[in-house]
Amino acid sequence: MTTPDAPGSPVVLPYGSWPSPLSAAAVSAGSPRLEGARFVGGTAAGPETWWGESVADEGGRSAVRRRAASGTVVDVLPAPWSARPRVHEYGGGSWTADDAGTLYFVEKTDQRVWRLDPDSEPRPLTPDAGDVRYGGLTLQGGRLLAVREDHTAGAVPARDIVEIPLEGAAAADPARVASLAAGSDFVAHPALSPDGTRLAWIAWNRPDMAWDRAELRVGPLEGGRVSEWTVVAGGEGLRRAPLQPEWVGDDELVYADDPSGRWNLWALGPVDGGAPEALAPADADTGGALWVLGTRWFAALGDGRIVAVRTNGAERLVTIDPAGEVRDLEVEPVTRLSIEDVRGSRLLLAGAGASGAGLWEIDVDRPDAGRLVVGASSPWGDEWMPRSRAVTVPGLHGPVHAFDYPPTNPHAVAPAGELPPYVVFVHGGPTDHVGGAASGKIAYLTSRGIGVLDVNYGGSSGYGRAYRERLLGQWGVVDVDDVVAAARGLAAAGVADARRLAIAGGSAGGWTVLCALTDTDAFAAGISRYGVADLRRLAEDTHDFEAGYLDGLVGPLPEAEALYVERSPLSRLERMQTPLLIEQGLDDQVVPPAQSEAVRDALAANGVAHAYLAFEGEGHGFRGAATLVRTMEAELAFLGRVLGFETPGVPPLELA
Repeated sequence: MTTPDAPGSPVVLPYGSWPSPLSAAAVSAGSPRLEGARFVGGTAAGPETWWGESVADEGGRSAVRRRAASGTVVDVLPAPWSARPRVHEYGGGSWTADDAGTLYFVEKTDQRVWRLDPDSEPRPLTPDAGDVRYGGLTLQGGRLLAVREDHTAGAVPARDIVEIPLEGAAAADPARVASLAAGSDFVAHPALSPDGTRLAWIAWNRPDMAWDRAELRVGPLEGGRVSEWTVVAGGEGLRRAPLQPEWVGDDELVYADDPSGRWNLWALGPVDGGAPEALAPADADTGGALWVLGTRWFAALGDGRIVAVRTNGAERLVTIDPAGEVRDLEVEPVTRLSIEDVRGSRLLLAGAGASGAGLWEIDVDRPDAGRLVVGASSPWGDEWMPRSRAVTVPGLHGPVHAFDYPPTNPHAVAPAGELPPYVVFVHGGPTDHVGGAASGKIAYLTSRGIGVLDVNYGGSSGYGRAYRERLLGQWGVVDVDDVVAAARGLAAAGVADARRLAIAGGSAGGWTVLCALTDTDAFAAGISRYGVADLRRLAEDTHDFEAGYLDGLVGPLPEAEALYVERSPLSRLERMQTPLLIEQGLDDQVVPPAQSEAVRDALAANGVAHAYLAFEGEGHGFRGAATLVRTMEAELAFLGRVLGFETPGVPPLELA
């Protein structure tokens, strides 16, 4: 290590080798994965705040926690219980609670709904009836609603919206779980009218995904079930994707819809025969890809105002008053915003800001007095967190949007004239979105002198339907062209070392990694986390939620089979000469291990340097602390080995 010339002056070291206080263990422990939040009860000091949190040190268990008056964090749902549903495989809406402090949750191991009263033990509310799953739990008017996914009838599961008796009458009698609405392949966002007589919900059918084409349905509850309904938004032949209906009275709905190509808010009242009215339309999205149940992009406040998330690259929080006036709220998080709960003028806002992911309590009338509940802090200080820079570069298919995170270390600089290595991050989905807030994982690299470019390639949400649909029929083409354009644009601008560009991604992002390494020479190294390698195998193995996804991204089978073969990296891995690190969960049901193993075997046969790391007990997305630490350290060691810099403090990684 170079000794500083004077006390406090930075050391001069090559990029990638800077000393950093951000250990993989600290990043793992300091990056909670939050899973819902609620206001619960009420005292003179106000309601308690409860939240769900993935606990890496407990194997990724999904706990429900609260902060006691003393400031101590207490587990409401203790180990070994884990609130994690598997509806659509991605889950969401894993728990809810009432003001008496009773918790309702989906237990990971059996997918049943359980009830936990204060000072008691959990007891089941739904029967042990084979592979039946629940998710999207909500309490509405004292009634517990959920999305049910039944796999017992065959390969194609059935889904409906159900009501679950609160006292446990259905635990031994499946017939007591009341089916309220069905009639489509997928359902989400059930909303019960305040008088309990009508139900609104979102429905869609394969091969469409929820963000491609969906319907907002409303129907009367007669005899405890909706037998007839009206489609009030979306519908046959329309490329529209309504989201999140919310009742603001017995006969008025507010919801998100995108007839203009942007998700904006609409009001419909009366529901029967009224004309929808746009609420403060904007060139931004209030809405997004419905990957997990229970996501909320807006909420109605008690005084007639609406608080909403608006996304156009970065995100902002606004209020919309009854006259349509929009007011920006200055809040710390700028991406991944989700409005978890509201009470009066107060709300619980999940998201990520300059210090990482967290949960905030915000009063919309005093946003400057917002309180951080959990997360968004680190033991190493904000000076280690890189500040993002929005980047737009020209691409073959139009502009490409990304966020640049430069090397950031208050105690180190690089030798004069050296350009930093960069890792291009490719998000999954591919219909997903990244915003301009650094994570601990990004800072783990940037604090060591490795830049990160996080790319929203064509197909990403957050820029409108036209940008999202750029990928239709072009997966493996547009995404690859866009990440290459972004990487080369950064190098051409003199920001990154063109000879030391790496690419990393998971799932659909891993597909883009593999395609980019087989089809271009833009990158010197690649990291694939449970990446898709064979489209035909993906079509055969994938779960029902995404069974029709490839119809839009590539083409329907069997008509497009030749294209599936042509696009798949596994069909042409003989072209890949770039070193690759492969990481895979052995319990992955979305992209089974066979895909990563096939890539490993092809690289071994071709003599390409590689490493393959497989993890017992991990699924599609890593949660366990040991896995998170191992992957971060292995990725750093791999980058140093291939790109040519020292990586002190992490175990070396052997390449085959």
